[in-house]
Amino acid sequence: MDGWLGVVIMVVLGVGFAGVMIGLSILLGPKNPTPEKLAPYECGMPAVGDARERQSVKFYLVAMIFLLFDIEVAFLYPWAVALRDLGWAGLIQIVTFFLILLVGFVYVWRKGVLDWGSRRRVASPPSQKAA
Repeated sequence: MDGWLGVVIMVVLGVGFAGVMIGLSILLGPKNPTPEKLAPYECGMPAVGDARERQSVKFYLVAMIFLLFDIEVAFLYPWAVALRDLGWAGLIQIVTFFLILLVGFVYVWRKGVLDWGSRRRVASPPSQKAA
């Protein structure tokens, strides 16, 4: 339990600080709501349309691919820290890891998942021989 004491103290301090700040803003903050102040705020632009409209499947594909390729950074930090201890074996492993990621990226790129435009890639017709 000795190892958890610091964690418990930090959680109590964090929750306590958040509670005190919210309480102070309720007690000391101005209380003159207007329709403009109660409206949802979205990047300074007025809200347009329904918030529950459907998104394109491409949006979710790109989001998942972003997460997949972004996770590589989580594996890159420990490798960079232990680089001297890993030696050539570590270098070969990270090069292999990045080659696998590169193959995946090229596959996704060739499938057109990263193309957000409305036009589709069409193969160019073969050239005609002059008669």
